[in-house]
Amino acid sequence: MTDPGTALAECDTLMLDMDGTVLDLAFDNYVWKELIPGEFARLHGIAPDEARAELFGQFRSMQGKLDWYCLDHWSERLGLDILAIHRNVNHRIGFLPGARQFLDAVSKTTTRLLLVTNSHPDTLALKTEVTGVADFFDAIYSAHEFGYAKEDQSFWHALQATEGFDAKRTLFVDDTVPVLKSAATYGVGLLVHVTRPDTTRSSRQDPGFAGVESVADLLSRDQKS
Repeated sequence: MTDPGTALAECDTLMLDMDGTVLDLAFDNYVWKELIPGEFARLHGIAPDEARAELFGQFRSMQGKLDWYCLDHWSERLGLDILAIHRNVNHRIGFLPGARQFLDAVSKTTTRLLLVTNSHPDTLALKTEVTGVADFFDAIYSAHEFGYAKEDQSFWHALQATEGFDAKRTLFVDDTVPVLKSAATYGVGLLVHVTRPDTTRSSRQDPGFAGVESVADLLSRDQKS
């Protein structure tokens, strides 16, 4: 299992997920679990609990597939302007504790820093507009440009063909266990799980992967000072 204390020193390439790894997943959970069901309930004249039950069933059926992350898919399927709902509460978008410090520190090193996300390009653009998150990275890869979610092995093959990274010397950090398992199957050598992706919720450990509450925990003492 990866040692979080030495992982950053052992990698040539650092790949970071966005939502729940460097940005607070509290925003996405609020949008998808509160706002969208509320708008769906109003649209169809049904109770909020009924809307949540219907939508959460639809969400579960798509989980791990690229369309699950696609704003266009859900806008068409639900009859809602999903991007507008996100934009209306964009003041809630923010970094996880220590994440901006971490990005600033790593961006000053020779480690190649990549943002590797399932996020839809419109969501990525909105979050960059609010936080400037994309400015820290050497390159940014959205699963939507490859046509496969990170849960799919085809994603990793497509990323390899584009980026040419050394899998064994790559550190990949994500908050989603199925994504980490997919990366492990592909052969990514260093894997770390973010255990508290949503600051409004408690930490969630997984025995299969080394965990950190914040990406800042990967920094050495000298880098933190």
